Amino acid sequence: MKGKMVSGEWLNVSWRSTSLLGMLLFHLLQSVSAQELNPFKLVNSVYDEQSPVISPDGKVLYLTLAKHPQNVGGNKDPGDIWVSLNLDGVWQAPIHGGTEINNENYNAAIGFNQDGTKLFLAGHYSKNGVVSTQGISFSEKASSGWSIPKNISIPYFLNKSDQFSAAINDDQSILVYSAVSYVTTGAEDIYICTRQNGKWSEPVNVGKQINTARQEVTPWLSADTKTIYFASNGWQGFGSFDIFKSERLDDTWKNWSTPIKLGSAINSEARELFYRDINGKTLFTTTRDSDGYGDIRQQLAANEPLIVDTVRKIVEQKYVPTSSKYVSISGSVTNVKGGNGLAAKLIFKTDSSFVVSSANSGKYQIQIPTTRTYTIEVQKKGFVNVVERLDLNSMKVNSLQMNFRLQPIEVGTVVNLKSVLFNTGTTTLLEESYPELDAVVDFLDENAKVEIQLEGHTDNRGDAKKNLTLSQERVARIKSYLVSKGISGKRVKGKGFGGTKPIATGDSEESRKLNRRVEFLIVKS
Repeated sequence: MKGKMVSGEWLNVSWRSTSLLGMLLFHLLQSVSAQELNPFKLVNSVYDEQSPVISPDGKVLYLTLAKHPQNVGGNKDPGDIWVSLNLDGVWQAPIHGGTEINNENYNAAIGFNQDGTKLFLAGHYSKNGVVSTQGISFSEKASSGWSIPKNISIPYFLNKSDQFSAAINDDQSILVYSAVSYVTTGAEDIYICTRQNGKWSEPVNVGKQINTARQEVTPWLSADTKTIYFASNGWQGFGSFDIFKSERLDDTWKNWSTPIKLGSAINSEARELFYRDINGKTLFTTTRDSDGYGDIRQQLAANEPLIVDTVRKIVEQKYVPTSSKYVSISGSVTNVKGGNGLAAKLIFKTDSSFVVSSANSGKYQIQIPTTRTYTIEVQKKGFVNVVERLDLNSMKVNSLQMNFRLQPIEVGTVVNLKSVLFNTGTTTLLEESYPELDAVVDFLDENAKVEIQLEGHTDNRGDAKKNLTLSQERVARIKSYLVSKGISGKRVKGKGFGGTKPIATGDSEESRKLNRRVEFLIVKS
């Protein structure tokens, strides 16, 4: 590696230099192990990290965490999908992937389609969380996260093992998985399914050239589908499970070369699983020197071009070190009536979305980048969505507490749309109004029987008749927006009250600001 870095014409600098440049280069090289690079310091934990999958754009890591107390099933849950973002080359502390793609069963991501709009998942999903059928599923990307998964049925698919590991290629034509099924040699065997004309084939056992009487698990196919990588404790390795590879010899999926054990850069006397080569990054999990159970690691060889490019930028003085800043936000979601904790979904929206689910106790915690403005939407079935705006650009904090109180959907409930604002004396909505109005659209879409009455209010200054007319016109403007988003006009009534229903004295600017408001009243649930 040293020869690569110093031989190019672009690198005309003395390594003995005591300049800042020399020190930067020295520490860059010293910080990288000769065998592997591990940018997962914030991801790995005392829990078992499994099944790492990176989105096609390279920005998001999906992984499974086993027995985590914030899983849907708590610390007895065999695994939920968590999400980590890549910021400045470092994977951030993961956040829970939400209840759409997680339940009390084992949940794992197994791959994406080519443009990243579909996420493929291990297992089948049902409304009550109880799986009565077997196979795989997929979820589609939506503005607020991932959709409820749709089940994919595969003829004669059967897995009698408590464990299920799989991978699907990006054109969704080949599924490789590990299971105990009809013709299993011993414990888990590896199977292949192919997809043609929209239909999946019956599973094919890859045969005894790979499968042994013991366990073959966590398979993955190379991009050209000619090489299979898998973990096994049935082939002679360094430790309990090691990673092996085998070459496909024909198109039957039953003839393979004798498996070869990967070298010590990956395998050790510990347990290695989940080999993946994604976007040029070679990932695997290991219990070697781990924080608890399995940790995610990344092999260096796949990243040498990145390191060389970084050094080139330093030498050309185009590299400016950056220090990303993050804020930890925690708090609780409770019911306005009684104060009980609620398991809800919190979506932090900016140029991308960060999603976290609160526990049954209502507690949540999430780490997000600072220097951004967020719209926070809190959702819970049977309750009215809450929307808050959070501007972190002007806040110099490392942690922040935000608590949310949700109102049950009941006739007579009044909801203040405090972020819906107009230019003074006009019906022109300010730009920051639209996220909350969109949340009202979401709420009405999700609760098709609900009907509301929009109510507009002004302060007590100026001509009372003009204020009444203005408030009515503003209500009409909001109704028009909701209807333009697909909400039936029959479900939305509107009335302007001018300054006749103040909620504050009106003798100061602060109190008048409270009186200038838009609300909606639930008139049918």
